[in-house]
Amino acid sequence: MSILTQKTISKKISLSGIGIHSGKNVKLDILPAAPNTGILFKRVDLKKNNLIYPLYNNVSDTKLCTTISNEHGVKVSTIEHLMGALYGIGIDNVVIEINSEEVPILDGSAKNFVEGINNAGITFSDQPIKIIKINKKVSLNDVEKFISLDISNVTSEIEFEIKYKNKIIDTQKNKVNIFEDNLENIFNSRTFCLYEDIEKLKKLNLGKGGSLENAVVVNNNKILNKDGLRNNLEFVNHKILDCMGDLFLSGYKIIGSLKCTQGGHHLTNQLLRKVFQNKNNYSLIEIKGKQLPHTFTNYQNLKSIA
Repeated sequence: MSILTQKTISKKISLSGIGIHSGKNVKLDILPAAPNTGILFKRVDLKKNNLIYPLYNNVSDTKLCTTISNEHGVKVSTIEHLMGALYGIGIDNVVIEINSEEVPILDGSAKNFVEGINNAGITFSDQPIKIIKINKKVSLNDVEKFISLDISNVTSEIEFEIKYKNKIIDTQKNKVNIFEDNLENIFNSRTFCLYEDIEKLKKLNLGKGGSLENAVVVNNNKILNKDGLRNNLEFVNHKILDCMGDLFLSGYKIIGSLKCTQGGHHLTNQLLRKVFQNKNNYSLIEIKGKQLPHTFTNYQNLKSIA
């Protein structure tokens, strides 16, 4: 079976935990799905109008997370880490059943999602994958923030830079090839915040489920988490994870080279909206045979990340 065919998981994955912003306990099941289903969220706590597709034009809020909504106003938020795991591993089709409005934060990274997929295994179909190939550079500037998506032959790259006044975070930059690099450090990197921002989150009625169990907290020149960082670039690597998840809201994997400085959920979503405004910017291609290298699905990332 060709690895360039569509993939789903081999059996159900069940996870539960707290929503980092809602503070509510959440149960989530990821189910195998037929070819050409795509990724689909289903709010099982609701009886009707409960299906939401994670697509760029269904994004209704990007304040500290990515929230999607359907035409009936039914929402699912904080989808980016799960979407990043699916994107990085190369899962094309699953149904995600969730009994609340927010995906559980788990440990603040994509680690548990990746381990769940690894334990469940992957089923390959006989249906070819589809990809989006960028044909023309698209970019956005927002004061000190910048993002662009440019032409690439057979790779999907993300180069990300963050700049903080805090001396612990400071300026960090990293670049990954999603199809060929080992993404363990990306999947393993947790969400983070400055200690002084916690009160601001509370005033916004956010961060109700946040703790040192699911976020890296930096207070001046000290990391409050007992075990410190998981990797030297954990802050920017988490931003790359977020970016991967937000890019998957294109509906497909993207062949292109993304560069971003000081960006986030909002800027990535605005970039996708700009890309899809003009059909000359991209092509939707169905991959048959061996048109791309075998590393396309990043299969090496299916190992457990302890």
